Amino acid sequence: MSENMVIGIIKDAVQTGLIVGAPILAVSIIVGLIISIFQATTQIQEQTLTFVPKLIAIAVVGLITGSWMLHQLVNFTQRIFTYIAQITQ
Repeated sequence: MSENMVIGIIKDAVQTGLIVGAPILAVSIIVGLIISIFQATTQIQEQTLTFVPKLIAIAVVGLITGSWMLHQLVNFTQRIFTYIAQITQ
């Protein structure tokens, strides 16, 4: 196993992780920002006000993009198995 192959596998793993996690992280950041602006303008400092909408938004995004995320992870797993097959040859 060469250094280039290891670096390629690590790069592929990080890239796949970022691609799969990006929709949930983006929605969480956007909802958090909107709620923070709302709290700052109304001066309501309730902790559940930030938690519940984020949880609902993340659940909705998970339901919408769940199959796509699973497809990306399955493709990554297939690529890893291909790398393992190349190592043993």
